[in-house]
Amino acid sequence: MRRVAQVVRIRPEKADEYRELHREVPGPVLQRLRRCHIANYSIHLLGDRLFGYFEYHGDDLATDLALMADDPATQRWWELTAPCQQPAEEAGAGEWWTSMEQVFLME
Repeated sequence: MRRVAQVVRIRPEKADEYRELHREVPGPVLQRLRRCHIANYSIHLLGDRLFGYFEYHGDDLATDLALMADDPATQRWWELTAPCQQPAEEAGAGEWWTSMEQVFLME
């Protein structure tokens, strides 16, 4: 199992819309996440930053993320959520959600 923590900025004027969208994430989007071996996924908000955490239980995260990106239901979902977000200053070229370095884990 691989732990993944990511950050993205939220557009302050879109924070309420983003919260509302996540009150009822479409079933097909959740099903795609599960089929891509993603579990225990959560998103948290502090100020203008969204922090996402999930556990990956597959063998090839890049392939599973590509499958997710090709999924029509997920694409429609991202069309709704993307206008609420913007990459963090630390994001690399072409990055949206930026992966964070794990510096501590208590098991």
